[in-house]
This record gives sequence, C-alpha cells and structure tokens, in this order.
Amino acid sequence: MRRLLLTAATTAAAALALTACGTTEPAADKKAEKTAESITLADSAGTKVVLDGPAKKVVGTEWNVVESLISLGVDPVGVADVKGYKAWDSAVPLKNDAKDIGTRGEPSVETVAGLSPDLIVATSDLKPAVVKQLRKVAPVLELKSADGADPIGQMTKNLDLIAQATGTTAEADRLKKDFDAKVEDGRKKLAAAGLAGAKYAFADGYLNANQVSLRAYTGGSLIGAVSEKLGLKNAWTVQGDPAYGLGATDVEGLTKIGDVHFAYIGNDEDPTSNPFTGVLTKDKVWTSLPFVKKGNVHRLPDGIWMFGGPESMNKYIDSVVTELTK
Repeated sequence: MRRLLLTAATTAAAALALTACGTTEPAADKKAEKTAESITLADSAGTKVVLDGPAKKVVGTEWNVVESLISLGVDPVGVADVKGYKAWDSAVPLKNDAKDIGTRGEPSVETVAGLSPDLIVATSDLKPAVVKQLRKVAPVLELKSADGADPIGQMTKNLDLIAQATGTTAEADRLKKDFDAKVEDGRKKLAAAGLAGAKYAFADGYLNANQVSLRAYTGGSLIGAVSEKLGLKNAWTVQGDPAYGLGATDVEGLTKIGDVHFAYIGNDEDPTSNPFTGVLTKDKVWTSLPFVKKGNVHRLPDGIWMFGGPESMNKYIDSVVTELTK
C-alpha cells in the first residue's frame, strides 16, 4: 500500500511539473479553435443565440422548421407530433426515427431535455412561457411563424437563420435558387396554357358538428403569394389574418368569388378535412357554383404542407401547374 501511495505521489508531481513546463498548450489551442467555430446570431425575437459550433442535435417544435431542417440535410432528433407531421408533410418526409416531443402547442420540456439537444428551433406561435422553459434546456432559435406582409420573404429568412445555426448555408442557397427556378418555370407553363391572370382560389375545409368551415388563402398566405408569383389572380375578397393571411368563410362565401379555378389539399387520414368530396356533394349552394359545374375543382396531392418551406412550395407549384393545364 505504501508503495502504491508513493507511486501515485510521484505521478502527480510529474504531472504538475509537466503543467509548469507548458504542456497544456494543445488544450489551449483546442479551446481557441472551439471559440473560433462558435456561432452568434439574433433570432426573430431579437434574442442573442450563441452556439459552440454548427448545431447537430436539433429539436423542432413546429412542422415548418422541421421541414427546413430536413431540407438542409439536418435530421432532427426531436419533432413535435411526429404522426401529424408524417400525415401532413409527406412531401418532405422524416428520414430518421425522431423522438416525439409532444404537441406543437405544448411540447414536453422534460422529453426535450432528455435528448440533450445543441439547439431547439421554435416559432412565435409557441407560448412565451414554454420558450422560457426551453431556454433552460438548450439555446432556442425562435423564428417568426409567418408574415402576411411578405410570406415568401419570411419563409426564406427562417430558412437562412436555421442554415446559419446548423452550418448549412450553401444548402440554403441551393434551395432558394431551386425555388426561384421552379416559380419561373411554372409561370411560363401557365402562361403558355393561356392561364396568365386566371382567377384562382385556394382553400381548405373542415367538418365540425356537421358544419363546414372554410379557410381562404388570401394573397397574404404563403400559398397565395406563391400562386400570385405564378401569374394567377387571387380571387378571395375576405380579409386574411396578419400572420398567415388566412380568412374565414363558409359555403355561402364561395358565391362571391365567381368563376374561378378552385384548389384545395385534403388528407385521407383525416376525414373531417375533406368536405369537398364529402358532405358538400349534396349541398345545393356548392353544386350550383360555376367552377363546380365546370369541373374546375382541383384536389392537389396530400402531404404538401401549406405553411412549409421551399421544397413543399416546389411540390405545390408542380401539382397546381399539372392540375390547371390538364
């Protein structure tokens, strides 16, 4: 035992001597290197976000940020409502077995903490109290959920912020370039088909207690803004909300938009989300509408997230151009 203690003391003394001689310099270099890789940026809320380096283990509390992460090549370790994402955003599918962190409105802080993320990406739709709790777990990049004054600009701003935080700015530039090219190609195809300036209305509908509610996607919505970029004329006259550009209406409200091309996205996994081929087929107001009589009602493919990023919008453009030019 005495021999062991003497050996330990000798080793400790040697270590101290080495430290005094400056053998810790490589560690100092490593620290300097880590500092050089650190990322500092301000999110949409004006909060300073500091990361040791590009975030790899990322949690997304909203589907649009999850889509952006996947599009940028970052597989999120945690996703709010995984089942819902897979049903509504199959256009940009999850590539990994992400942990379900709870609902988009109320993610489980405990579950998020258990993932030990480098970064949590949230939106302004999340309650401030929840964001405050999440900040105790990891840095939170809070993005403005949407902007009815500039829907496309907000989409790309959010993409750029996520890209800066994850070291994927080159991929973000590619996504934006591809989106611009898709818009231009779609605009040309619609014009060639004689549809430049065609009146167009996009909506989604829900059945609740046998009552049909419709959401009108005005020019302040992302779908509406992209449609206008394609050269289509938004036929909605209702007022959209300041963030998402969505207006509320009913079947009677459809009589005010006239003879249009009407499009929607449903979901076979949610029967309440598709009244257009359900209860409305027996509704006298619906069946009397000019675009219904002419067969100008277009169901676009399921899984295109109407509030998503460039890849969802690319698939929206492809599908609406295909439908309108049949």
